[in-house]
Amino acid sequence: MSQENVDLTYRAHDAFNRRNLHGLLALMDPDVEFVPYEVAVQGGDPYRGHHGVRTWWEDSLAALPDLRGEIHEVRDFGEMTFVRGRVRGQGGVSGASFERPLWQAARWRDEKLVWWGAFETEAEALEAAGLRD
Repeated sequence: MSQENVDLTYRAHDAFNRRNLHGLLALMDPDVEFVPYEVAVQGGDPYRGHHGVRTWWEDSLAALPDLRGEIHEVRDFGEMTFVRGRVRGQGGVSGASFERPLWQAARWRDEKLVWWGAFETEAEALEAAGLRD
């Protein structure tokens, strides 16, 4: 089962990078909860459900139309997966480029993403996922 979750993690990232919102949402539970990087760093409420993911998608890609994630490693923790990678993009208005590490944790149930978050550090991602003492 957990190798399936690793494979699903790659599929979700691929759907995002190809701008396939419908494909991404098909991998998510209708009640998915998402804590994007900006919420993890600045505080605020997580996005909830497919509507919340759509809102995040539209807002993020309006600001950073070429936002892309690279996976360097996926760790398997059973129902949890943990991603180490990089995020790159360029501001749609400013044209300024950015690049930062990607630390992402996700919980899968019945081949659907039920919770995921992107964090500033590995330790924060592991802690948020309950994978760190």
